[in-house]
Amino acid sequence: MSCCSPAYDLAVAEEEAVASADPQREELRRAGRGGEDGTVTYVFSVPAIHCGACLATVERALTPLPGVLSARANLTLRRVTVVLDRAEVSPVPIVETLARIGFPATPVDLGDLDQLGRERQSTRLLIALAVAGFAAANIMLLSVSVWSGAQAATRDLFHLISALIAVPTVAFSGQVFFRSAFSALRAGRLNMDVPISLALLLALGMSLAESLTGGTEAYFDAAVTLTFFLLVGRYLDQRMRERARSAVLGIARLAAKGATRVEGGSLSYIPLDEVEPGMILRVPAGGRMPVDARVLAGESDLDRSLVTGESAPVLATPGMRVEAGVLNRTGPLDVEALTDTRHSFLADIMAMMEAAETGRGAYVRIADRMARLYAPAVHILAAAAFLFWLIASGGDWYHALYTAIAVLIVTCPCALGLAVPVVHVIGASRLFEAGILMKDGSALERLAEIDTVLFDKTGTLTTGTPRLAATDIAEGRDSDAARALAARSTHPASRAVVEGLPEGADLAVLDAREVPGCGVEAKIDGRLARLGRPSWVAEIGSPGLGAPETSGLAFAFSGGRTAHVALEEALRPDAASTIAALERAGLVPELLSGDAEAPVRRVAEALELARFRSGQTPADKIARIRALQAGGARVMMVGDGLNDAPSLAAADVSMAPASACDAGRLAADFVFTRDSLDAVSFAFTLARRARALVRQNFALAVLYNAVAVPLAMAGLVTPLIAAIAMSASSILVVANSLRLSVKDRAGRGAAAAGPAQALPPRTERAARAPAVAA
Repeated sequence: MSCCSPAYDLAVAEEEAVASADPQREELRRAGRGGEDGTVTYVFSVPAIHCGACLATVERALTPLPGVLSARANLTLRRVTVVLDRAEVSPVPIVETLARIGFPATPVDLGDLDQLGRERQSTRLLIALAVAGFAAANIMLLSVSVWSGAQAATRDLFHLISALIAVPTVAFSGQVFFRSAFSALRAGRLNMDVPISLALLLALGMSLAESLTGGTEAYFDAAVTLTFFLLVGRYLDQRMRERARSAVLGIARLAAKGATRVEGGSLSYIPLDEVEPGMILRVPAGGRMPVDARVLAGESDLDRSLVTGESAPVLATPGMRVEAGVLNRTGPLDVEALTDTRHSFLADIMAMMEAAETGRGAYVRIADRMARLYAPAVHILAAAAFLFWLIASGGDWYHALYTAIAVLIVTCPCALGLAVPVVHVIGASRLFEAGILMKDGSALERLAEIDTVLFDKTGTLTTGTPRLAATDIAEGRDSDAARALAARSTHPASRAVVEGLPEGADLAVLDAREVPGCGVEAKIDGRLARLGRPSWVAEIGSPGLGAPETSGLAFAFSGGRTAHVALEEALRPDAASTIAALERAGLVPELLSGDAEAPVRRVAEALELARFRSGQTPADKIARIRALQAGGARVMMVGDGLNDAPSLAAADVSMAPASACDAGRLAADFVFTRDSLDAVSFAFTLARRARALVRQNFALAVLYNAVAVPLAMAGLVTPLIAAIAMSASSILVVANSLRLSVKDRAGRGAAAAGPAQALPPRTERAARAPAVAA
């Protein structure tokens, strides 16, 4: 950016002066990740995030800040990702704003996930839980003595001993609730921990007042047991979150911590963040590829199961592109870095997995809105219960306060704010096991709603690699000449000719040139020869010789016989089973292709597709999608080519193979890394299961509140019972979400081979049409 403005120069100078005077600010600026479009991304760890309402509060506070393009909060990882529109924008206001609203933040990076995993909050929760459980057991023993008939001084002594145990226990074990509530109140807002903290303090204060005044009833056992059960629910929630994000952490562990640079014949170790495209790196046997790279020298077996899902070793050869995270098994390799660590294959995967939660769809937004309404609603209900019972009981503030405490406890919406993200993250983990990357959490919900699936042909339903089916090229000199011409082109059809014709004598090829859209021509033995489009080859071939053909390839010497080459396009082995599975699920498959009508019809007939369209331009495909959507259809697009990218973006949900072009992968919601179309039916089946679980979670939450809140307001629920009910509801809802991680009979073995085993293929179709003419 040109810095020609004096005001700009002054602003930069002031910023640099502040940075030099404040090392922490300079460190904060260095934490940003620059993008190719000039934007800068910052990732902050925000431990205070713990519910859907927190996400909304953080995002609403950061989005209006100057220079902020987007701000997304992540519940599972407790992180906030902020994108600034230019490098000159200071990230300091972001940290200051987060601190002001009660969410202190520190900059982190994806590479720090291992450290974050080691510092799990569950350890601190477990210690607090153990203290609360031990104290509750001892106070319960004292309470049994009181309940057994202890009177006067003995009863008061037991109450005071219980107070000496309960007050420090609640002060220590309840910190997780008190800190969160205090931060929220200091920022002028409410969160779910405010009613929880209020309930604990009121129960403890009421019991302490009773003990000091010689009262007959004290509920130290209830206050401490309440803390214990609240911590049980919070600890299990935390453990479930950690289980849900284990896929992201597992991917992060595949990243190398550094790289060995080869420079001037010497080797030096550099941190991973310092690797830049063009650097020459040496990857030892047993090491992982630090970034996406191209092999320059060396021989080794590679484990590419992360990319393809196949455990069979792949031989590394010079010129091969190898993705970050691939394991180098047997020998050292010298490679050229093609990307930095922020744009590598592993970084893309981790971003996709993280998006499984941060990209929230309609269900999550509903849950967030409900969670934001819950906190004020809880206080209103508790105040109403207190006033009602205060009036109804003739001024008995003790009973009124007792009822209000139960209402505060029983209405905690923890389960509501947690259940949907857990479903999405576990769904992303299941998909990843099956070789499918989900780029957007809302895509799982949209996928469950589809009723129409549009397929591209070449590279999607077919392998995209033509092969020679038949030819009348004469063996000997003509065959050798055709093969020599084909070797001068990188076109897939030319490669099919090279692989299909037998090797023969080496011929002298002069003045070879490739004519775009036509083919290859050269002088062989002093005669002009052509291989390519039949009409173009016919210009030099003898008229009337050879059968007229309009498809495939043709070959001829100048004035010689025109020979023809028929190509065929192989269907993917699981194309038929995938179409059958989708039809059994009630979906309508349709073929959209830019190819000519004849090959498109042959593919449609081989797969028994009743709906197909040929000669489709990108605009035609988008028009078809819009027409279906206008008729009420929910459309999924599956394609791989550059011409499919617009339609992938236009569809309600989209999927592309890993072999797709960059634009196609970026436009698709799902990318399947294994060479199997079964990924389409498997993802749809999983999405339907996820939708069912989300609906069950909402039903459980509504049912729980419909029963518990009226009982609490009626004075029929004690604070202890309320704590147990609230914790049980949270555990129940999250446990229900975790059912998605259990492979059912239909999905057994999907991680290894996709869902083909669960969905009987059309064996007769596959056997009848293994390939179709191109």
